[in-house]
Amino acid sequence: QARSATPSLATEFAAFVRAMDATGPWHPVPCTLAASHPAGPVDKDVFETIAGGIESQLAAAGPLDAVYVCNHGAMVAEHSHDPDGDLMARVRAVAGPGTLVVSTLDLHGNISRKMTEACDLIVGYRTNPHVDMVERGKEAAFSLRHCLASGSRPKIALAKPPIVPASVALLTAEAPYGELIDFGQRRQAELGGAILNVSVFGNFIFSDTPDNGVSVVVTARDDQEVAQQLADEIADRAWSQRHSFVRSLSGVDEAVAMACDPAGPPVIFSDAGDNPGGGGSGRTTELLAALHAAGARNVLYGSFFDPDLATEAHRLGVGAEFTACFNRNAGNAFWEQWDRKFEVPATVVAVHDGNVVGERGMTGGRQMHLGPCAALDLNGIRVVVISDRAQTADPVFFHMLALEVANASCVVVKSRGHFRAGFSEWFEPEQVFEVDTAGLTSPVLERWPFEFIPRPSFPLDPETVWERA
Repeated sequence: QARSATPSLATEFAAFVRAMDATGPWHPVPCTLAASHPAGPVDKDVFETIAGGIESQLAAAGPLDAVYVCNHGAMVAEHSHDPDGDLMARVRAVAGPGTLVVSTLDLHGNISRKMTEACDLIVGYRTNPHVDMVERGKEAAFSLRHCLASGSRPKIALAKPPIVPASVALLTAEAPYGELIDFGQRRQAELGGAILNVSVFGNFIFSDTPDNGVSVVVTARDDQEVAQQLADEIADRAWSQRHSFVRSLSGVDEAVAMACDPAGPPVIFSDAGDNPGGGGSGRTTELLAALHAAGARNVLYGSFFDPDLATEAHRLGVGAEFTACFNRNAGNAFWEQWDRKFEVPATVVAVHDGNVVGERGMTGGRQMHLGPCAALDLNGIRVVVISDRAQTADPVFFHMLALEVANASCVVVKSRGHFRAGFSEWFEPEQVFEVDTAGLTSPVLERWPFEFIPRPSFPLDPETVWERA
């Protein structure tokens, strides 16, 4: 499946396999690749079943030259704050000290010392929205090839300034985060061949773990001191720019006024409190109800996760008029306080089976299986209803139902930031607004009773003082 033209699995994993194929003979020993939609902590039994299976597979396949770990990096489990680190340590224990362990991670990873001690190389994404997964998968493969050919053992250094930004402050097209990543790449180039990789991880704050916070991971070819010096240099720079890691959001009333302004430019809104890509339900109705009450027209809204409603629309057929009941049935207990029922007259304007290939951004060229989908017209607001919870980061969610993004006055997406890459063809940065909606992924940090994030940390604790040890 990794060698498919349109893989459905992690893009960096497929890129790693293809890069290894292109650079010489190798004997891949398939192990385990497991994935799920973002949600709550992993059950202990599930984690132990998967991790135990991996240990058995590695032991049966050994001895090994290398192991590739393709993780996200911000997993939490019922029994552990750091299951990524636990898994990597168990891989290391089975593979042995002589085996190279290489990992790719999302830039929202929460990096622990257990992770850096278990791995020889960690490669993090450099883009948010994420559009460089192919490049990072290739980089991991090329670096692994170099290490195997040269016999070198890389050295990893970690630096963690006490900064815990919300995801809305981690866009890489702008300062401070993008500037830090660019600075790290410049310094790597200046140091010639001494450095294999520089990764600056922003953290996923909703994990609420002792390892949350900005993490600078530098991998040197063979010199630990050089790696640590550069990691510390970038961490110091991040700390000096900490006040820039705070962003303001647009209020719901402000967003509704923009959507209803006939003289205004086209706009796109992030329903920031309900991002399925960060664990949101995809079922909150606050912004949809407000737009409908205000009489907004020529609005595209996507995508609402409601299999019951999508099934009903398919049964009724295109052209049917009915009372659409969003959230007819209760969802997960994590989300129910925000997933309010919303009943409204609607017309079915299109249906689709949900089997599509992404068009742009992080899901471009990737197969998606969204289940039965429908487009409902709510008197000028056309809502996409899907049956598999996913963030709307790609215009294919609308286009599969013949809803043209280019013709809309306002587009609303249940996505935190990845939609920026998917919809950049139609919306310049000044036309993009993150709306302060309620939900499990609200980036207003003061609303959350964090228990395990290291304190003090900025901006949760504005007066935080840090002097690097």
